[in-house]
Amino acid sequence: MQAPSPGPLDVVTFGCRLNTIESEAIRRAATAAGHDNVQAGSLIVFNTCAVTKEAVRQARQAIRRAHRERPGTPIVVTGCAAQIEPETFAAMPEVAAVIGNAEKTQAATWQALDFGIGASLRTRVNDIMSLPVTAHHFVAGDGIDAIEGHTRAFVEIQNGCDHRCTFCIIPYGRGPSRSSPMGDVVEQIGRLVANGYREAVLTGVDITSYGHDLPGRPDLGRLVKMILRHVPELERLRLSSIDCIETDDTLLDAIATEPRFMPHLHLSLQAGDDMILKRMKRRHARAEAIKFCTDIRAVRPDMVFGADIIAGFPTETEEMFARSLDLVDACGLTHLHVFPYSPRQGTPAARMPQVPGNLIKERAARLRAKGAERLTAHLDRQIGRTLQVLGERGGIGRAEDFSSVRIGEQARGQIVEATITGHDGAVLECATA
Repeated sequence: MQAPSPGPLDVVTFGCRLNTIESEAIRRAATAAGHDNVQAGSLIVFNTCAVTKEAVRQARQAIRRAHRERPGTPIVVTGCAAQIEPETFAAMPEVAAVIGNAEKTQAATWQALDFGIGASLRTRVNDIMSLPVTAHHFVAGDGIDAIEGHTRAFVEIQNGCDHRCTFCIIPYGRGPSRSSPMGDVVEQIGRLVANGYREAVLTGVDITSYGHDLPGRPDLGRLVKMILRHVPELERLRLSSIDCIETDDTLLDAIATEPRFMPHLHLSLQAGDDMILKRMKRRHARAEAIKFCTDIRAVRPDMVFGADIIAGFPTETEEMFARSLDLVDACGLTHLHVFPYSPRQGTPAARMPQVPGNLIKERAARLRAKGAERLTAHLDRQIGRTLQVLGERGGIGRAEDFSSVRIGEQARGQIVEATITGHDGAVLECATA
């Protein structure tokens, strides 16, 4: 989350890359409606996340802090937490309006907002499960460097989810799976490249379900190949998180044969024990996750894997957790996102026998330690190698395998050769050519 700063329009983003894209769409819609006009007064918009109870708590805390620091400035709350718990935010005296995920990027929503004398709280949160199509939050054009400093572009290709993992509340915040047409995605990436982006990241809620709702049912692999074929100037292409069990053969072929497809995949694994995976209502088994990583490395030896893993899911015993811990080595994971289990009201897992909180924290710490160990080993292997690094903001860049490299602000927006000289346990150090 970035802290709000004084100004006529402030959009504060929590959570995923999809929210980052949508915050830019919010900014544009609100600006077009005149909310960036100093004479109209300031406005703060919180684009929230609901993936855990902690994410909702942090949003409420940030809203109260913003109200204390900027009293009198209207605060609008939107995003997944607002969609799922509109009454929670509507009850906060600091909040002037609550807007749902389907409404937050619509120009009409922002045009109708009125914070004048006598204006009452407006709650615009419709049934997102009834949405027939996706909205396109394309951001090419003026203000292109508002996302990722004119280096990496995050492109929404899909929204929503048709699966019902027992721990997850997000489908009720995002609605059913909806895909952006392939032609629209290709056109958007072409415009982004023309505006200076070197790398595109395809993102969504469940991108391996891409295309199931489109005519002809194209899949993610077909989209990837179309982008690389029709936008030859695009230097690097990545995916956000994928579900290994839904990966199509065309995508596997693209991974194996397309050098502009970067050698890094982030997997939604969640656990390494088959009984826990079944209770989570995941669609893969432990052996399938391991086989996926093994098969990918057979055709792309430089591939690096990250993964989401939950610690302390309900009913998880020490033996079950040990299999999740062991999965890190079995799959050869490098970049871990560890989530201590957090029950979300309304999900089946919240009604299951819970693991004590102290055990959840302890297991999460052990997973993070294992992840740090694996990352250190990976960074050690990079010393002496020459990598192609895309410079970003803050003097940090990304190598092909997603490793962070301290490269300096002078490389921002450029892909440079960097010879790795060492690391600090998290970021590679280098000498540039």
